[in-house]
Amino acid sequence: MAEFALPANSKIGVGETYKAADGTKNIRKFKVYRWTSDDGKKPSLDTYEVDMDACGPMVLDALIKIKNEIDSSLTFRRSCREGVCGSCAMNIDGTNTLACTKYIADVKGDIKIYPLPHMPVVKDLVPDLTMPYAQLTEIEPWLKSTSQPPTRERLQSPEERAKLDGLWECILCFCCTTSCPSYWWSGDRYLGPAILLQAYRWIADSRDEAKGERLDQLEDPFRLYRCHTIMNCTKTCPKSLNPAKAIAEIKKLMIERTI
Repeated sequence: MAEFALPANSKIGVGETYKAADGTKNIRKFKVYRWTSDDGKKPSLDTYEVDMDACGPMVLDALIKIKNEIDSSLTFRRSCREGVCGSCAMNIDGTNTLACTKYIADVKGDIKIYPLPHMPVVKDLVPDLTMPYAQLTEIEPWLKSTSQPPTRERLQSPEERAKLDGLWECILCFCCTTSCPSYWWSGDRYLGPAILLQAYRWIADSRDEAKGERLDQLEDPFRLYRCHTIMNCTKTCPKSLNPAKAIAEIKKLMIERTI
């Protein structure tokens, strides 16, 4: 019988525990993934007891409190705190989401926090997003036109503009991409749901004049067709977008142009 085991240096161990001050009554425990390449140690889960009477309601509030008041070595990304920049994307309570929009009260029991899954880790909760950003540049996410530029803005009808709803709102947090098993298996060749949604955003734009060229770039057994409609992407998107639908629309266009 085959036996499967993780390499010893990838098994997550038990880390440090940081107790709350004596007399603290309203305590929540945060178990946070810790790893750095500097010390050669295996990853661990550190436990932080946080006084919720002196903390904001979001997971990001707790992480900032931990870094500012308990353990300054904790490393994570954050910026806008409004669910707009996508910087604080991480895996919280088993689901990829944004720490700034995830309510602590929505999590039962200890709050477990990991970096986005199946990506190389730079340190602690910071994933290496070099690959998906390189793939973003491949689809050339900007308006392309060969016609004479107009003297004013390029106009769209309300109906044409409506086709972009559910696409332009993507903040490239990559919660969807890192929840996709097809991307886990073939991330070096499959573009993933976030990038394909971005690709369709430009394909669907009536002002863009490179629709055929964009479809040609995606006509590949791996770039587009590794999507198996598992739907993890749509389920986990913190902006309630539907990357799976965007991918299906691209596949539909591929068929239509062959008829």
